[in-house]
Amino acid sequence: MINKNLANLTLVVFICFFFVSSRIGLAMLGNETIPVNVGVVLDDLHSMEGKAWLSCIKMALSDFYASHSHYKTRLVLNVRDSNQNVVGAAAAALDLIKNAEVQAILGPVTSMQANFVINLGDQAHVPIISFSATSPSLTSLRSSYFFRFTQNDSSQVNAISAIVKGFGWRQVVLVYIDNDFGEGVMSHITDALQEVDAFVPYRSAISPSATDNQILEELYKLMTMQTRVFIVHMTSDLSSRLFAKAKELGMMREGYAWLTTNEIPNSLKSMKSSVIHSMRGLLGVQTYVPITSELDEFNKRWKQQFQKENPAIIDADYEVFGLWAYDATVALAMAVEDVGITNSGFKNSNASFNSTDLDTLKVSQYGPKLAQALSSTRFNGIAGDVSLIDGQLQSSTFKIVNINGDVARGVGFWTLQSGIKKTLGQSSANCSTLNCNLGPIIWPGDSFSVPKGWEIPTNGKKLRIGVPMKDGFTEFVKVTKDPSTNRTDITGFSIDVFKAAVELLPYALPYELIPFAKPDGTSAGTYNDLVYQVFLETFDAVVGDTTIRANRSLYVDFSMPYTESGIVMVVPIVDTRSKNAWAFLKPLTWDLWLTISCFLVFIGFVVWVLEHRINDDFRGPPLHQVGTSIWFSFSTMVFAQSNYSSLSQIYITISVVVFCSFFCFPPCNYGYIYIFVDFNFSIGPHYTGEKVVSNLARFVMIIWVFVMLILTQSYTASLASLLTVQQLHPIVTDIKDLLRNGDTVGYAENTYVYNVLREVGFDDSKLKEFKSTEDLDALLSKGSANGGIAAAIDETPNMKVFLGKYCSKYTMIGPIFKTDGFAFVFPKRSPLIPDISHAVLSVTEGEKILDFENKWFKKDSNCEDLSAPKVSSYSLGLESFWGLFLVAGVASIIALVIFFASFTYRHRHILVHPDSRASTWGRIRVMFKIFNEKDLDCHTFKSSPPHDSVKASPNNFPESPLSYNTNQTDRNLVFFGEQQTPSTGQASPEVNFEELSFAFPEA
Repeated sequence: MINKNLANLTLVVFICFFFVSSRIGLAMLGNETIPVNVGVVLDDLHSMEGKAWLSCIKMALSDFYASHSHYKTRLVLNVRDSNQNVVGAAAAALDLIKNAEVQAILGPVTSMQANFVINLGDQAHVPIISFSATSPSLTSLRSSYFFRFTQNDSSQVNAISAIVKGFGWRQVVLVYIDNDFGEGVMSHITDALQEVDAFVPYRSAISPSATDNQILEELYKLMTMQTRVFIVHMTSDLSSRLFAKAKELGMMREGYAWLTTNEIPNSLKSMKSSVIHSMRGLLGVQTYVPITSELDEFNKRWKQQFQKENPAIIDADYEVFGLWAYDATVALAMAVEDVGITNSGFKNSNASFNSTDLDTLKVSQYGPKLAQALSSTRFNGIAGDVSLIDGQLQSSTFKIVNINGDVARGVGFWTLQSGIKKTLGQSSANCSTLNCNLGPIIWPGDSFSVPKGWEIPTNGKKLRIGVPMKDGFTEFVKVTKDPSTNRTDITGFSIDVFKAAVELLPYALPYELIPFAKPDGTSAGTYNDLVYQVFLETFDAVVGDTTIRANRSLYVDFSMPYTESGIVMVVPIVDTRSKNAWAFLKPLTWDLWLTISCFLVFIGFVVWVLEHRINDDFRGPPLHQVGTSIWFSFSTMVFAQSNYSSLSQIYITISVVVFCSFFCFPPCNYGYIYIFVDFNFSIGPHYTGEKVVSNLARFVMIIWVFVMLILTQSYTASLASLLTVQQLHPIVTDIKDLLRNGDTVGYAENTYVYNVLREVGFDDSKLKEFKSTEDLDALLSKGSANGGIAAAIDETPNMKVFLGKYCSKYTMIGPIFKTDGFAFVFPKRSPLIPDISHAVLSVTEGEKILDFENKWFKKDSNCEDLSAPKVSSYSLGLESFWGLFLVAGVASIIALVIFFASFTYRHRHILVHPDSRASTWGRIRVMFKIFNEKDLDCHTFKSSPPHDSVKASPNNFPESPLSYNTNQTDRNLVFFGEQQTPSTGQASPEVNFEELSFAFPEA
């Protein structure tokens, strides 16, 4: 029994021992880590920078694996010193890849070193991770094994250009280190500046190994230029020497503006205080690192650790590159763990190399997977968010700093989304400059005033301003020389405008005016030659009557114009008053004459129709009736105005007649209307001897006389103007007419107008040059046929000066070609142009320009204003009076319709008799016969003996042969047995149709 229990106990003990042993073995197996070799290539491991960066890398591994103890992989650092040169960096990288078989390399430090090492990494499939190589040229290598955990220098150029634009600087000089680091960003900065309309007139490249004398020589060259804005991009050691020498030369005084890329502000912690003091007033961009609690804790731990490792170094600090080294190390550790590297994983390469060292270079099997893992790395690092796109760290925020004392004081921020603003999260203010979007800035020389960006070079020379030498049109520029004192005096309209503009500048601008003349005092060339002297730097500017031209703008720039623009033509004027025998017909056009004639005949016909039955003046032989009607109608042309002098009287008459005729009384029984109308028509003289007695005729005549009154008055006024007012017209109005006629034209000497005329088509034989206004007057007076010219073609300002003296003989036509006026000439991208242009606008918009014009452009007292319209007389056309004819025509037609309607209604029994054997044509003949007879029922015949036809006519004309005895008129015609005519009210004897066979012939 005891033996059995002992056996059971032994079995239990064995089982427990086996279980515990297995757990301990598994635990021991879980604690095993896989070392992964990685390389580190730094510059001068004994320097402060080298030690600080290596310390950051080691701390990154310590912090990462402390928080990720369960990771199986562990990075093992293999540190190499590049000895601060490209060859050393390449040799270190080759050794790490070939001998240490590293899976990745952190470094090297500089962009030039990285350029070669990246190629090695491509060949060996080993990722190259840089935290300090910032040159944009590395991106162009397009290596899939290069990863940049630092900002690309090209990402800050927009921030710099925004500063330049905000302060309104137009020219900037670039000062950079002459190597790949400096050259790589220059094209990006230049492009960014061009987008904000800033020009780079000069690039100053300084060698990394330049001596102090060479630096001084380059700075002296910069002092001789007008530009006072410099953008510096170079390493911290070279920039320290540059600013020290600039301070010695006085280039850190007021008026200068120094901008810098982030290389210098990022490296301030490693510079001496004396060097930083020489940069006082510098404005630059700095890498923005968000201040977080993690960063504060890291700073404390790093300083403790660094002090422990380097007790001889006191107050040590690191640059932002140390933070990027920390984040790059963490990213590499994460990627290695993701890939799951278990061994060295290198195999022999099939590539062949000329170098024996490269002959045995192996290729990493984990390289492609590790590169993929690094590309997809995303985490919140100690320096901010870590996010790689195409192997590049993305950043969109920069801090704008102003160096004062020994520190870089923040004055604002730049973001890709919002541009420049004072604080993050705040919208930019709406300002024309950056004064409200940035904090207070202390500029070089402890100045608070923003430098204007340029000044006259310190060599003491004034601006050399060329002026044209000319004989004519000296109102613009006049050069006179006193032979006794040998002093040259330059005056003129253009000179006064320039001087007034210079006085408005917010700064002094010393200059001297130099005539463009030969030693003998004559002109040294054309205006094109003068302008080209600015391009050749013989002159710093040109002031005079110089026109803005497209071909000139290719090599110079112009200020805003200060005169009118355009090329005009001046031609003689002649008096075109008509002096021929038929001048009286010209006031009216032929279509208006024809319309008046037609309406006179028409109105005469209408009046005859309305008056024929009731007015003896419109009766008699046919020719007499035609003559009377035409005479009556045409006479209104002559007597309309005398008979109806008051338009109000005509309006009242028209209104009463129209109202009463249509709404109150039947035809031929007008009562008081007749008295009123007759009174109105009797107050004036009876100009023709004939009177109209029917109200319809009077209605028509009132309107027609009103029409004729307007026509005759218009005719009289136009004829008087045509015969008495001076009609001055140019002899030619189109330059094409000059070409067709083969006329000779003139142009001013030494101007571009000659080339314009040649382009238009004028031959040299048809072109003549004039020098002065007197010369031009003489040529125009002769004329083209007598050896002179038919027209002068020049610019508007010159021709206005000429017309101010000879306005009574010539006139100006045009502009026939477009130009932009006179302006001042400056070199391309001259910083003076914006200020001078603004000053010119201020002068031309004020009263000074009027004073200058009155001073230099004196006009003849007899000359009218050139801008006033010329008096001209043109024939009156139908388009001005068709409304009057329309009213007269409509009134006449209405009167005819009323008359015929009334006449037809009175004699309707003739047309509609049902028992009549007469044909339709016979009935019409009877109606016409009745119309041709007098209407004895009308008041005009009631007082006259019915058979005394001779007394009925005041003109003693015999009775019309077409008439018959009044007893046979329609008032005695009876078609029905008991029917009576409505004329007399008495019974009329019955009339047999057979007895009227003469009127109603059988059908």
